[in-house]
Amino acid sequence: MKISIITSVFNNQETIADAIASVLSQTYPDIEYIIIDGGSTDGTVGVVKPYQDRLATFISEPDKGIYDGLNKGIKLATGDIIGFLHSDDLYEDNQAIEKVAQAFMDYGVDSVYGDLTYIDKNDPTRIIRYWQSGGFSLNKLRHGWMPPHPTFFVKRDVYERYGLFDTRFKIAADYDLILRFLGKQQISTHYIPSILIKMRVGGASNKNWKNILRKSTEDLQAMKNNGIGGVFSLVIKNLSKLQQFFRKA
Repeated sequence: MKISIITSVFNNQETIADAIASVLSQTYPDIEYIIIDGGSTDGTVGVVKPYQDRLATFISEPDKGIYDGLNKGIKLATGDIIGFLHSDDLYEDNQAIEKVAQAFMDYGVDSVYGDLTYIDKNDPTRIIRYWQSGGFSLNKLRHGWMPPHPTFFVKRDVYERYGLFDTRFKIAADYDLILRFLGKQQISTHYIPSILIKMRVGGASNKNWKNILRKSTEDLQAMKNNGIGGVFSLVIKNLSKLQQFFRKA
């Protein structure tokens, strides 16, 4: 099966090469790699261009943010499975996509997900937080649980049936999509008990108090839109993150 990996990037010349190298070093043989640049004005495009002959698609044009970029990538993807690697992120090792493909083949599900570590921005070997997902249940989803979105791989036909990212959300479109797919539409999923992604700290949702407040507001709206959870779920969702600082990978 072909797996499409999409990176949406804007003005991130510092780490985009690491993300690209992480994809290109994967041992899985059938990867379609798509990079959507939002019209970067720093050196991002110059960093990407030397890799262009190893990419399925590279587009650089103004867009409406990361989710708009990811939606463009989904529309261009031809793989059976779609996954995302953000421009700050890395795969845990060069067999991460192998594990994903094997899980789809072994369990015949619509989606799979795994674990994620947050790493120091300047020292990728230093783990700050460990997000251990655990197995899925609808009850857990209703009580604020979610898998880390960068580890969430989904069959392309699920996007065709149930829609793309809702770009009205600026920070929580990934949470809305997870609630829609796993909760509202109840697609099948399987947990891979392994770290798949390393994410550098400093993402948009936790950049400052204004963004944290907006994220919480959008999370509540996503719950309302999909008929799952509420204020109590949001409290549990936020409190559950504390254990990530103490759990050891």
